[in-house]
Amino acid sequence: MLPGVSTLLTIGETATRSGVAASALRYYEERGLITSVRAGSGHRRYPRPVLRRIAFIVFAQRVGLTLEEIGIELAKLPPDRAPTRGDWSALSSTWTARIDDRIAELERLRAGLTECIGCGCLSLERCRLTNPDDRAGRLGPGPRYWVGDRPPVPAGPASIGG
Repeated sequence: MLPGVSTLLTIGETATRSGVAASALRYYEERGLITSVRAGSGHRRYPRPVLRRIAFIVFAQRVGLTLEEIGIELAKLPPDRAPTRGDWSALSSTWTARIDDRIAELERLRAGLTECIGCGCLSLERCRLTNPDDRAGRLGPGPRYWVGDRPPVPAGPASIGG
């Protein structure tokens, strides 16, 4: 610990240091993801190791974990000390497949930015051409072409002798 640096941070200091809004910190605490102690005035004070937990929460959300999933992961960490590199490594080791899925989804998005995704939201004029009579809607709910369905191939003229 550096001289003159408190082991407890106010909610404002924690928000500034973590880059997370104070309202989000209160919400994380309400969900049991982080904890604070109360000063004599009743104000929240956060122990410094909470900054690592908050960083984990932010990163895990970017990977695509829900707050419920994050809570399950954080429950695996020791409550009485700052998590070690090994602790973090163990938690994040199962994320590779999820990150790969996210990368593939982003690549589909980049490749399809100029195409219809089969939900009618990009251009009514264009969708009349690529999705007449909402054929994509018959494949199921949501952006069907985005999730991997392909438009049906238009029937061509019947082949002779076939």
